[in-house]
Amino acid sequence: QVQLVESGGGLVQAGGSLRLSCVASGLTFSNYALAWFRQAPGKERECVAAIKWDDSSTYYRDSAKGRFTISRDNPKNTGYLQMNSLKPEDTAVYSCAVRRTLLYATCWSSYDYWGQGTQVAVSS
Repeated sequence: QVQLVESGGGLVQAGGSLRLSCVASGLTFSNYALAWFRQAPGKERECVAAIKWDDSSTYYRDSAKGRFTISRDNPKNTGYLQMNSLKPEDTAVYSCAVRRTLLYATCWSSYDYWGQGTQVAVSS
C-alpha cells in the first residue's frame, strides 16, 4: 500500500520559515518525480514546486522562486519543501504528490499518488 505522509505545517508569522516533509512508503521513491501542491480556501489547487527523480532539475512557480526550495533524499524516501520569507498569501493546505517518470522536473497534469496534506497558516 502506497502512502505519502506530510508533516511540518503550522502557524508562523509573516517572514518566518517552515520545512515540510513528505515521507513515502510502499513504492520505490527514486522512480518517481515529486511535486508540492497547495490549496487555499476557495481557490484552485496549484503546483508550487517539482523535482526530478534524481534531484537533477527543479521547477518553481513564480511566486515561490527565491523563497521556496524543493529537495529530496531518496535513501530516506523523503521529500522536502523549505519555505522562507512566508507571506499571508502562502496560507494553504500543502500536499505532496508523486508521478512515475524519469523526465525533467515540471508540474504534470496528473500524479499517481497524493498525500493528505498539512496546513500552513501565515499571520500578518
